[in-house]
Amino acid sequence: MGGFDKIELTAPKSSVSGAKAETVALGKQGIATKDQAGIAMTVRRKKIQFPKKAFLIFALVFAFLLVLIGIPAFATYKSGLKTYREAKLIKEAMVKQDIALASEEIKKTKQHLKETQKNFHYLIVFKFIPVINWYYNDADHLLNAGVHGLDSAEMVAESLKPYADVLGLKGGGSFVGGSAEDRIKTAVMTIGKITPQIDKISESLEKVQKEIDQVNPKHYPTFIFGPKVQAQLTQLREDVDLGATFVSEAKPLIKVLPSLLGELEEKKYLVLFQNDKELRPTGGFITAYATFRIDKGVIKLDSSEDIYKLDDSIPNKEKAPAPILKYLPKVYTWNLRDSNLSPDFEKSMEKFVSMYERAALKKEVDGIIAIDTSVLVATIKILDDQVQAGGMTFHTKEDERCDCPQVIYELENSISRPVGHIRTERKSIIGELIQAIMVKALSSSPKLYWGNLFHAMIDQSAQKHILYYLYDEEAQKGIRGLNAAGQIKPFEGDYLHINETSFSGAKVNIFMQETVENSYEIKKDGTIIKTLTIQYKNPYPPSDCNLERGGLCLNAEYRDWFRVYVPQGSELMESKGSQVKMTTYEELGKTVFEGFTTVRPKGVGKVVLTYKLPFKLKSGSPLPLLIQKQPGTYGHEYTNIVNGKSSKPFALLTDVELELKK
Repeated sequence: MGGFDKIELTAPKSSVSGAKAETVALGKQGIATKDQAGIAMTVRRKKIQFPKKAFLIFALVFAFLLVLIGIPAFATYKSGLKTYREAKLIKEAMVKQDIALASEEIKKTKQHLKETQKNFHYLIVFKFIPVINWYYNDADHLLNAGVHGLDSAEMVAESLKPYADVLGLKGGGSFVGGSAEDRIKTAVMTIGKITPQIDKISESLEKVQKEIDQVNPKHYPTFIFGPKVQAQLTQLREDVDLGATFVSEAKPLIKVLPSLLGELEEKKYLVLFQNDKELRPTGGFITAYATFRIDKGVIKLDSSEDIYKLDDSIPNKEKAPAPILKYLPKVYTWNLRDSNLSPDFEKSMEKFVSMYERAALKKEVDGIIAIDTSVLVATIKILDDQVQAGGMTFHTKEDERCDCPQVIYELENSISRPVGHIRTERKSIIGELIQAIMVKALSSSPKLYWGNLFHAMIDQSAQKHILYYLYDEEAQKGIRGLNAAGQIKPFEGDYLHINETSFSGAKVNIFMQETVENSYEIKKDGTIIKTLTIQYKNPYPPSDCNLERGGLCLNAEYRDWFRVYVPQGSELMESKGSQVKMTTYEELGKTVFEGFTTVRPKGVGKVVLTYKLPFKLKSGSPLPLLIQKQPGTYGHEYTNIVNGKSSKPFALLTDVELELKK
């Protein structure tokens, strides 16, 4: 053919056995001989052929695996359903308050759960398959946690069974019957029967915690499993950790709790009302007090008085300490109402008790409990947002006269507004309100308020709106474990506690806003230079503070004696914003930077401290940080900045422990 080159193609000798090849030419491409094409086709067919014997073996293996996995999987599923049904029966028995039935159902559930575990472990082959082994291990840990959880439940049930008749736990919902006092006594006696087992219960819960902590919620991405699985597992881990830690650290308190609630003999407590709207080191100005008796859990108010009346019964008072003489006008002696100058609540209460012992009106008590306005607001909100006391109705809806809850304004109006006549017991309204809250809560059905009130008290204690100083050392040890003693804690790493005292006389903290910037410069050799910036803002106009006109002086100049507690040995390098010379000293195992500043209504202020931490950070190591909240404060906004990189701002509602990375 014209214009084309002929290309010779010859089959390999091994392929054609010497046969003569025909050559076909087409353009510039070569086409194989017929023999070669046949050989190529044969080769291709051999590649896709699967021997029948091999196929049969594969099918048998696959069928065997189906039987090996499918049967125990189905058995696991069936026993799992039985376990789930039994668990629901436990809940039903508890709703009926039938402890004997609950105990039986717990035992049955444990048996079914062990059967589920046994069947599940036949699926152990999954433990060795990458990725799938995540889910096998997670399921295994959850099953183990279930066993330990049932052990805890069984201990509680067995502890209560001998007293089912006395405690009204024999079925029929008897706990909600009878008078409020009967129900309270039942609750106290119930605690008393469980406490002997608390060590074993704590050990069991720690085992639950250990298993749950090994379940990784990140194994369940939301784009595959949806948002619920990961969220529920995360919440489960948090709840179990919280519960186990709570029981473990509170054991000393739980063991003596029945005694503290007057199980065998009556107990008496002094309740201090700290007005956080006039901020003081432990949460607020001590404005009123009350004494309560507790007999088998039943609380009765003995008295409620103005703190000034108690102060007036103390003879020969000592001279006021330097901060009061310097910053609180016209006060020359040290009074009970100003005794809480230490930021450590226990230290402040030691001083309070030493002064209280000299008061003519003192009463023997077994401990001191301090509360602030947040507790009143939280409880009133739960109690249908309405409580009547002292001829007034209190609620928590916003009052436009202060942009604060109505109960706050009415209390201040009753307590603080000057009048043209002598008004005795002007602060007894606080005790009356506290008593009215307790009467409404305790005279109701337990299911109506008690659960929410219990959770509220836990939250309020965690946020340091309730603080405890119990004379029983074992009980106080448990209080410390729950972080409800208001202590300044030791800590390895960076530490920060900003403590402020309003020496204004007015209730300025209703209006003050505060943000904190915590900035680190970490040098190559590990040296840490820190700049702390505190910004103040009061966006509201001043109140009428003319006493002759009878004005209610809520908003006035903020006079802030501030102390910043940092790691012991820190060195102050520079300071701005204090209106007096900054001083540095050691206290409570910390270095303290002390100053004073003022902020006017509709004004702003700023304090900036630059200091060097007393240690260096190792290369690649995170920086541990503990920030302790001041009692009586409400979520000041904090931002941490490390070498210019800023973290997400957060509200400081309770103590926070963090690890900062470069």
